[in-house]
Amino acid sequence: MFRSPAPIFNAASIAIVGASDRAKWPSTIWSNLKDFGYSGTVYPINPRREEVFGVPCYPDFASLPEPVELGLVIVPAKAVQGVLEDGVKNGLKAAGVYAGHIGEGVDPEVIARGDALQALCDETGLLVGGPNCMGGIGYREKSFLYPNAGLCHAAPGSVGAVFQSGGTMQFWVSTALSRGMRFSYAVSTGNELGLDLADYINFFVDDPETKSIVLFIEGIRRVDVFKEACARALAANKPILAIKTGRTQRSRDAARSHTGAIGGDWAGFEALCERYGIINCESLDDMIEMALVFQQDRLPKGPNIGFVTTSGGTVDLLYDYAEAEGAAMPAYGPETVEGIRPHIPAEMTPKNPLDCGIPAGSQTLADICEVVLKDKSVDMLALAAQISPGRTDIGAAAPIKALLDKTDMPIVGFGRMRYPMDESGVEFQDQMGIPYIQGLVETLRSLNALAFYGARAGDAVDLPEPPKGLAENLEGTAFDALLESNNITLPKSALVKDAEAAVKAAKQIGFPVVLKVVAPAFSHKTEVGGVLVGLDTENAVEEGVETLATRIHAVDANAEITGYLVQEMVSGVEMIMGCREDPLYGPVILLGTGGILVELMNDAVMRLLPVTKDNVRAMIDELKGKKLLEGFRGAAPADMDALVSAVVGLGQVYLDHRHVLADLEVNPLIVRPEGRGVAAVDVRPVLHED
Repeated sequence: MFRSPAPIFNAASIAIVGASDRAKWPSTIWSNLKDFGYSGTVYPINPRREEVFGVPCYPDFASLPEPVELGLVIVPAKAVQGVLEDGVKNGLKAAGVYAGHIGEGVDPEVIARGDALQALCDETGLLVGGPNCMGGIGYREKSFLYPNAGLCHAAPGSVGAVFQSGGTMQFWVSTALSRGMRFSYAVSTGNELGLDLADYINFFVDDPETKSIVLFIEGIRRVDVFKEACARALAANKPILAIKTGRTQRSRDAARSHTGAIGGDWAGFEALCERYGIINCESLDDMIEMALVFQQDRLPKGPNIGFVTTSGGTVDLLYDYAEAEGAAMPAYGPETVEGIRPHIPAEMTPKNPLDCGIPAGSQTLADICEVVLKDKSVDMLALAAQISPGRTDIGAAAPIKALLDKTDMPIVGFGRMRYPMDESGVEFQDQMGIPYIQGLVETLRSLNALAFYGARAGDAVDLPEPPKGLAENLEGTAFDALLESNNITLPKSALVKDAEAAVKAAKQIGFPVVLKVVAPAFSHKTEVGGVLVGLDTENAVEEGVETLATRIHAVDANAEITGYLVQEMVSGVEMIMGCREDPLYGPVILLGTGGILVELMNDAVMRLLPVTKDNVRAMIDELKGKKLLEGFRGAAPADMDALVSAVVGLGQVYLDHRHVLADLEVNPLIVRPEGRGVAAVDVRPVLHED
């Protein structure tokens, strides 16, 4: 299932194919390996050169003094296959392929090259990184296989980075290094015809020195294997931070032409992140700040943040931003308030966020922080710590660093906004021992990410079981009974053929009733006027049958009407829930507010199946329409427990029958007042096409 990239990073001998003094990438990689401490042997290969880099150059793999473990193939796309075949014949086990135009896009010749490369890997076991990549770096191994010297100066660290865009990796890693982040590995994967995201994640999970993982994703190739790797990372307490392209169709199309990757549905990716505890970053900037926070390797026990600042304006902004970001800033307890008071000017108010004025030195600031850390409502501490360029008073960091020995809570420093940080600033940050986050919103998002992951770290992920239902359960009364047995209550109803039978059914159900036309050509009845509500007399029902028939035949004169559904009139909060198979991420369930207006309200949440009651409650918490369920403007609270049970039940029905069901939707689902349950007013099962 997983392929290890270890042979690439641990290679004791390397050949650079395409070596040339005039070609930038081969010469830069040669210099990186020689200048930054790689201990193995490096051979240049180029049939048109006798000497490069001041050493003998070889025409091919067969001419080398010894078989090499790794080949770095930096030649045009058309020449790659021949080079690899020559390498395999001469004992080559692993290769990095840098050229593009192998496997991506839609050009038949380019696709054929990719197919040939994959076939070679399958037949021979050759391990390939790329193609269309910029290589990678193993910082501990000093395997500097990336054509940029600026990324090679740093000491090894604990962050494993995998980017499907080599150029984006260059700028992101460079910026992260300048902020004090340190990496175990940084890898550009390219088209992933060999090693892919899942392989690297799995490798990082097994590497004791890698503590957190960052990903730049354009597409996920082996989704099930990727899920397995992410599940292993979650169980091992190794957080994954990801930024993914593909929120728009144009972005997805660009990714496919760039790397051949299929981006998939954005809501499906969000559901994947929620299930596997992946921090879904909004921007490359956010991913730097969050990765710095996780580099501290501390997780909170809850979401509550204690802020200590030296600015009233900062406090005001934090109130605004915290509400927008959903960040928790609880009031400090009485003991904390009294503990803070002696350390701040009399006119200041001890509260969270705290403006402590201008404390008399770093020790006083540390004393205030120590008081806050003892507050039982605080799970994380954020300290305003503007680090000016050229700062040299390293000793001032000692009292702050001492706080780390007094708590296991995450502690971060933060600045109000972004500005350059020089080497002295990074040194000061290292002396403090806490990450320094630039920007108030970024600080809130980073600490929220810690809380998100802290609530999930170490969890095992439940995977869907194989379908076990039967096709004959999906129609008529048997299907209704299946829904009812899974807490999806149906309103009283009757299927009739004509107006006379409709009137009789309405009298038995009780007025008022809803009348719906049953026409196979129109699954969404409201869109063609196929639903009448509030019919409270026999005449209204009789006339309603005629009205519905007229409306349907006005749309399609040949439309077949197979009957009419007379249904109990139900009142409550309208919701929608539905299940389908996402082509990339697997079975998903959606819950939203608004019923038939769901697209207009744009208020829906998606999760991967299966879901538990706790999962569904978390989905409800994310809905803007939750206020309707809680009782808006004097309305009675809705039956939340019944809603939760119905959503779990729908997911189970779909999972059991997804070999038959393509889609299963309830719209609207009426959530009645508390204690009265739910009513699945319109259930629409869609079968797979033969």
